[in-house]
Amino acid sequence: MPVDDHDHGHDQDHDYDHDHEDRFEERLGEALHQAGGAYETDRRALVAAGETRGHRLLLRRRAAVVAGVASVALVGLGGALLVPGGDDGRQSVATGAKTPVASATPKASYTGDELIDILEKLLPRGEFSSPQARGTDEKLPPYAQVVHNDGKGKAAVAVGFDRVLPGSEQARQTVECPDKVLTPYDSCVVTRLPDGSALRIFQGYEYPDRRADTKLWTADLVTSKGQHVSVSEWNAAAEKGAPVSRAEPPLSPARLKTLATAGAWLGVVDAIPVDPRAPTAAPAQPSGIAGGAIASTLVSLLPKGVKVVAKSGQDSGYAYVVVDDGKGRSLVQINVQPNMSDVEHQLFGADAETLADGTKVVTHKKSGEQGGAGVVMWTADTLRTDGFRVVVSAFNSGSQETAATRTAPALSTKRLRAIALSAKWRGLG
Repeated sequence: MPVDDHDHGHDQDHDYDHDHEDRFEERLGEALHQAGGAYETDRRALVAAGETRGHRLLLRRRAAVVAGVASVALVGLGGALLVPGGDDGRQSVATGAKTPVASATPKASYTGDELIDILEKLLPRGEFSSPQARGTDEKLPPYAQVVHNDGKGKAAVAVGFDRVLPGSEQARQTVECPDKVLTPYDSCVVTRLPDGSALRIFQGYEYPDRRADTKLWTADLVTSKGQHVSVSEWNAAAEKGAPVSRAEPPLSPARLKTLATAGAWLGVVDAIPVDPRAPTAAPAQPSGIAGGAIASTLVSLLPKGVKVVAKSGQDSGYAYVVVDDGKGRSLVQINVQPNMSDVEHQLFGADAETLADGTKVVTHKKSGEQGGAGVVMWTADTLRTDGFRVVVSAFNSGSQETAATRTAPALSTKRLRAIALSAKWRGLG
C-alpha cells in the first residue's frame, strides 16, 4: 500500500521518529497496522465538527480496512511470476546487484539489521545511508528502509511486511488500484501471478495534489496465504521534507516487481509472530450499506440538468458521483451510516438545527480536505434520533486532489440538505 492506503494508510517521517513509523505503517496497505487504516488513506482522520469524513469514521469504528479511497476491480490477470533465484529463493533487482548469502534453514526471526542487509543486497549497487528498520520480534510490524544512491541521485527505498486474512476485504483492497477521482496517479497495474499471488505496481505521488513534488512508486504483493510484502520508493531522500533529487525513483516497475517478489521476503513474513486474537476466517459479507445502491440513490436525487460523468461506491456506506452542470465538474460524495449516536457530540454543536422529529441538521462551507488548490467543500450533515446518519458534500472540482475548476460546487447547501434528509436513504438501511 499503501506502502496504505494510503489512505498509504497512512507513513514514516524521515527524521525517523514515531511519526515516521506511523506514516510508513499506514502505507503498508489499507489499515495493515491499525484498525480502520488509511488511501489514504492519506491517507485521513475521524469526522469532526461536522466535516464529511464519515465513511472514514465508520471504517475506524468497524475496524474496516480502507479509509477514504474507493477502489476498482482487479485488472491485468495475465503476467508471469519472476521465479526467485539462488538457494534461498532470493534474487537481485538488477544485474550487478549483490547476491544475498543463502540460508540453510528458514529463520525463526529477523533483526532490523538483517532486514537492512537483505534490502541492500537486493538493490542495485550504489551508496547506502540513513538505514532504519524494525525486526520481526518487536510489537509493531517489521520494515526496513535505506537511502540509496545509484549515481543518479539519492532516493528513499523501503520494504514492509505483514499478514492479511486470505479472502478478506483487506486482502482484496490491498492489491486494487485506487479510484482516480479520489487518488490521482500516473499508472496502476494489477497482475495475477501463476502461484495465485496478486501484485500491484503503483506509480503516483506523495502529494497527489502537488504533482510537481515527490513521486511515490509502490509494489504490493499478497500471496494466497495472506503474506503481504510492500515496497515503496521515492525520487527524494525522504518521503517528505526533502527536495526532489532525481526525475524518477530509481527502480523501474519491472525492478519493483522483482524486489517485491524476492523469495527472501516471504520468510520474513512467516517469522512475524501470529496474533492469537487475529480472526482466522474472512467475514461472510462486508459490513455497511452497499455502495452501489447508495450511488444509484444519490443519482436519483440530483437536480435536472446535471450530467453524471462518473460514480462509484463502497460497501462501507460511502459513494460519490462527479457531475457537470455545464460549468465544470463537481465531486459529490455521501456517507450513509447507521448507529452513529455515539459521535453526535462531535458532529453537531450549538449551530445545529433540530427538526420536529428530532433529526439534527447542520451545514458547513469549508476548504477542501485534500489540498487541491482553491477547492471548497459544502456539506449537509444529518442525524436521526436512532443514530442513522446521512452526510453529503459537494466540491468545486471533479476531485479533491486537483485544483478548483469552478467558483462554487454544482449543488447548493439547500440542495445538499434536501438530499441528506430524503426518505429514500431509510430504504437502504
